[in-house]
Amino acid sequence: MKGLPENAMSTPTSKGPWDEGSEIDPLILQSMRGLPKDFADFPRVYQDELRPALRAQEAERQAVAKASVRWSWIGGAIALIGALLGFLAFRVPQLAVVAAIIGFAVHGAGRGPLNQMGKRAKRMIVDPVAAKFAMQFNPEPGHQDTIMDVHAAGLVPSWDRSAFEDRLTGTRNGGDFEFFEATLKERRRTTDSRGRTRTRWVTVFDGQCLRFRFHKNFHGRTTVMRDAGLLNRFGGGRGLERVRLESKAFEQAFEVYSTDQVEARFLLTPDLMQRLIELEKVFRGGRLRCAFQSNELLLALEGGDLFEPGSMFTPLDNPDRVRELLDDFAAIFNLIDSFADPERVARARRDMDGD
Repeated sequence: MKGLPENAMSTPTSKGPWDEGSEIDPLILQSMRGLPKDFADFPRVYQDELRPALRAQEAERQAVAKASVRWSWIGGAIALIGALLGFLAFRVPQLAVVAAIIGFAVHGAGRGPLNQMGKRAKRMIVDPVAAKFAMQFNPEPGHQDTIMDVHAAGLVPSWDRSAFEDRLTGTRNGGDFEFFEATLKERRRTTDSRGRTRTRWVTVFDGQCLRFRFHKNFHGRTTVMRDAGLLNRFGGGRGLERVRLESKAFEQAFEVYSTDQVEARFLLTPDLMQRLIELEKVFRGGRLRCAFQSNELLLALEGGDLFEPGSMFTPLDNPDRVRELLDDFAAIFNLIDSFADPERVARARRDMDGD
């Protein structure tokens, strides 16, 4: 899954330079059309800054792509010859297994330089885009302490093994945020009738996490969870009570629990509820859940990988490659922009108290 589809949500789109008779390549304008207004200048950025840098690496990409294909053919040939000799000539199945392992290893070795090229292409595109928004990007950030808070909020299950990538940090709408992708796995052991123990690793979460800090504290704690059906009767736990809302469509998808019923209803406006439903659709049923607590929003959703550079078998300077990565930035911005401002909640509470 790659970011936001074009016009998937109601984010304002920029008229951009394509409507002003500019000298930008029409293919670039077509690829960038429909991006949110934050990216109005990116057709020019791509044409003047990104495309020349990507073109400078194109010869190397072509070389490693051809080498990768060649090694894949060699690996496949080794596996095929080994299978023929093992099963037909010598009737030694083990030979076929060994040949298959060697063939796969040859294929993997041939893919190595291509994967490295993909990582470089990713940084060549993502780093300048992040810099334009005064943000920092780290594709291999190591352990993320925030995952412990996301777990404590009940948004992700327990795990025994974790991996993190693509950390983006910066400021949006006046608040600091951090975004990263996480894969969490749990170790599970089973014992058969003969007492033999088998261990397997099960992925319990594979998606994105977001932390956004507001300038004002929330009075209570509010969580928005996926509808758990009959399990809803167990409630939200830790002093949280079920919040009933007017949107039937929203309540069919989500369950809301809070320690402050008034604040929860002000936070979850009809507009926000609709945008959360839209975000679910955009991320193809990404099981979005979030918590408003203290002065921050914690969010987890099970979407596909973002910030992937695309196929290395197509030209590096293909504007569609850049567009897909810009869509990933737009996806994160939409997540942040979708949530209510605590300032508005505080004003609404004061107005209510005044009445």
